[in-house]
Amino acid sequence: MPSPYRAIFAAPGSKRFSAAGFIGRMPLSMVGVGILTMISEITGRYGLASALTGTLALSAAAVGPQVSKLVDRHGQRRVLRPATLFAVLAVTGLLLAAANGWPDWTLFVFSALAGCVPSVGSMIRARWTAIYRDTPSLHTAYSFESVVDEICFIFGPIIAIGLSTTWFPEAGPLLAAVCLLVGVWWLTAQRATEPEPHPHDEHADRTSALRSPGLQVLMGTFVATGAIFGSIDVATLAFADERGHKPLASVILAVWALGSCLAGIAFGLLHLKGRAERRWVLGICAMAVSMIPLLLAGNLPFLAVALFVSGLAIAPTMITTMALIEAHVPRAKLTEGMTWISTGLAVGVAVGSSVAGWVIDASGARSGYVVSIAAGGAAAAVAFAGYRRLTRPAQGEEPSSDGGHTDGADRQERAGQQQHGTDRSVA
Repeated sequence: MPSPYRAIFAAPGSKRFSAAGFIGRMPLSMVGVGILTMISEITGRYGLASALTGTLALSAAAVGPQVSKLVDRHGQRRVLRPATLFAVLAVTGLLLAAANGWPDWTLFVFSALAGCVPSVGSMIRARWTAIYRDTPSLHTAYSFESVVDEICFIFGPIIAIGLSTTWFPEAGPLLAAVCLLVGVWWLTAQRATEPEPHPHDEHADRTSALRSPGLQVLMGTFVATGAIFGSIDVATLAFADERGHKPLASVILAVWALGSCLAGIAFGLLHLKGRAERRWVLGICAMAVSMIPLLLAGNLPFLAVALFVSGLAIAPTMITTMALIEAHVPRAKLTEGMTWISTGLAVGVAVGSSVAGWVIDASGARSGYVVSIAAGGAAAAVAFAGYRRLTRPAQGEEPSSDGGHTDGADRQERAGQQQHGTDRSVA
């Protein structure tokens, strides 16, 4: 790896918790597309398949922040292990219901119960933040984690769709459940790098990280961004299926993630100047514009190229988003704050995949990309509308983990000085 990436692993235990996080995050890219493939293979109903993935995403959106809030209060080990066991049991029930032809309502019940799956990516980023807070290395660590996310999205869909189409329909989601269990157990066994909980923070107990105006804008934008992701997953799977090459959908989605992965690697090596908020808005707009060529795709190679280009905006935008969260959310609520972004994405994935499934059933696979374009436009609109609100928290005072107040502008200024002129918010 380039030297900035090697340097962050000088911290004791960082290689181990990062490796555990990689395994635990594989289900992020496998469960949804695995369920889509499983249900479409068994029933041929894309509407039902997308509704189930939407149910899972909405459940995760409702439960995920509460799990992370408990993590901030009680620690990762005490909360993640029971939550993971419950989620794995629910996924097992879903697979049994699908394999045995149980009524549709049982599929929805198990999908809803599986929503307590923890946000492993937020747990890893919280560990990096505890190690490198207010240093330039934190930007590199966030960049590395976004690259890991994209690697998961390169290989996850290939594995999930490949197993479910060539072995047996339930194989993809089954492997995802195993990865979640192994990854979380390994991660929570590493106590030395676990962030210190805040069990006696009365202010944090009474309030939510979502009270931050900046976080509200970030989450609202990422609801629309999640709709982009959810609709593209469903539309690409159906697009490949219409052309008789359904297994190739995983390869095309991997190409999409590859574009984001390469952009994330390059972004992590840069020392950028200027406001992170402006860079974030530009990233959202770039994602929105990159949706337009998808509707013009007439074959799989063209679609793969269009998705690769659109992926170039994803990782840099996600990296900047995590930096903004760290700048605007109190330390005692950091994991919860990061999980709210995952919640916004989950809600968007639920809406996007469900709407795309209905549109595809009615009008064909290519029409599913209309949903992606509409979601991109909505994301850009929310980002522009909330830009001023996003900048306000960094200018005022925010609660610190000890119940006092820390001036956000001063904290960013100190970080900027450490970075020798690089962007303050990213630091």
